[in-house]
Amino acid sequence: MSSGIARWAPIPLRLMVGYGFAEHGFAKLLRGTDNFTGLLHALGLPAAKFMALLTIATEIIGGICIALGALVPLISIPMAIVLLVAIFTVHLQYGFSSIKLQAITADGARFGQPGYETDLLYLACLVGLVLGGSGPFAVDTWLLGKINALKASATVQHDDTAAEP
Repeated sequence: MSSGIARWAPIPLRLMVGYGFAEHGFAKLLRGTDNFTGLLHALGLPAAKFMALLTIATEIIGGICIALGALVPLISIPMAIVLLVAIFTVHLQYGFSSIKLQAITADGARFGQPGYETDLLYLACLVGLVLGGSGPFAVDTWLLGKINALKASATVQHDDTAAEP
């Protein structure tokens, strides 16, 4: 694929991963933090209330940052931790597949608990964005340009002062 086209690949990844995380965070927030706290407590996680608020904040703030391409390598760390905790405390027992058709009834299809497939997809997308970069129209790209301009300016100023007698 042409590198001209390939450079745009991070944009749909950023938008989907960012939206997905933010949506999950807002859903937990809108259902009430006590519901999610109760789930974490039932799973035996320590400091359930704090962990619930931290998870919700990570999902919402992290999702927005990923969608904007802002601080992707940094914000991906707590997001990956959230995914790994979800895999090992909730989804692992249900196997790999995220879609488990249990029955088709007059009311429609009924599905079972999702496995860890979707969590792995999110992890893979985060790794891809960290290793491949945030792409065009990303805050990270803009920040990197500003940092490089400052470095170049500092180098030029340093060279100018070094040349003076």
